[in-house]
Amino acid sequence: MGINHWPEEQRPRERLIKLGATALSDAELLSVFLRVGVKGKSAVDLGRDMLMQFGSLRALFGANLTDFAKVHGLGSAKYAQLQAVLELAKRSISEELQASSSLSSPQAVRQYLQLEIGNKHYESFTVLFLDVKNRLIIVQELFRGSLSHASVYPREVVKSALSHNAASVILAHNHPSGSPDPSSADLTLTQTLKSALALVDIRVLDHFIVANNKVYSFAENGQI
Repeated sequence: MGINHWPEEQRPRERLIKLGATALSDAELLSVFLRVGVKGKSAVDLGRDMLMQFGSLRALFGANLTDFAKVHGLGSAKYAQLQAVLELAKRSISEELQASSSLSSPQAVRQYLQLEIGNKHYESFTVLFLDVKNRLIIVQELFRGSLSHASVYPREVVKSALSHNAASVILAHNHPSGSPDPSSADLTLTQTLKSALALVDIRVLDHFIVANNKVYSFAENGQI
């Protein structure tokens, strides 16, 4: 039975409007995005199929088109819609960081980084460059690959910070393995970059490690 035949109080879209998005399950939220299901399955059923196929929302959001289209009923149009939604969410949070101090919006920084690098299948070393009021100037991915084997060059970080006239930075990288715990190499790199940037009077406010739905903060753990 299609969702349009369900009692109104059970329909995901109507429940979202009445109760808010947080009242819906992941499958129900996906059904609102999908709008329609496929023959023999409602949009909610299709949403459940998506979650079963990928195992988590993070994996779903990070899927490429080929893997996305393996779910019956999905294709390039839905993939493009999903990527547009994710990019709009990221840009909305970016606007918040540009308008106010990142120090007053720590949750926004975490949300942004989860969207920016949390879904990547490779290791990404990204830097948020901030002005004198700790507002976001620009975000740049400076290095990618296996960061445990490829060097992160302090001089490139310093050069980028100076080119953007940054007063401070927030460092970030992801752990595709799934654990946000910092390695000894992560700790050493953080201190190396902090010292290099201090030579040109640029502060390192924090270093975040993003893994799955978890975010580790060096500052919160007294390591900055």
